[in-house]
Amino acid sequence: MTDPDIRAIYLEELVKIAPDLDAEDIANEDHLQDDLELDSMDILNFVSALHARLGIDIPEVDYPRIATLWQAQPYLLARLRDESGG
Repeated sequence: MTDPDIRAIYLEELVKIAPDLDAEDIANEDHLQDDLELDSMDILNFVSALHARLGIDIPEVDYPRIATLWQAQPYLLARLRDESGG
């Protein structure tokens, strides 16, 4: 999986959780809560969607590591490598 793949999945799942958002308008540094105004339930649903889509666990302590697309891409790629053993 590549950075563009992760970006696409992140944005697809995000707009499913918050359909009022437009993926094309979301900047790399837009924060899920501060800029995009997701509440805690939205965040939990988003994490669940990423888990289902990618098959990785995202512990609550790591939620800040997916708070922006820029932070999420390397984090999610690392989790995929770690959990796949590669």
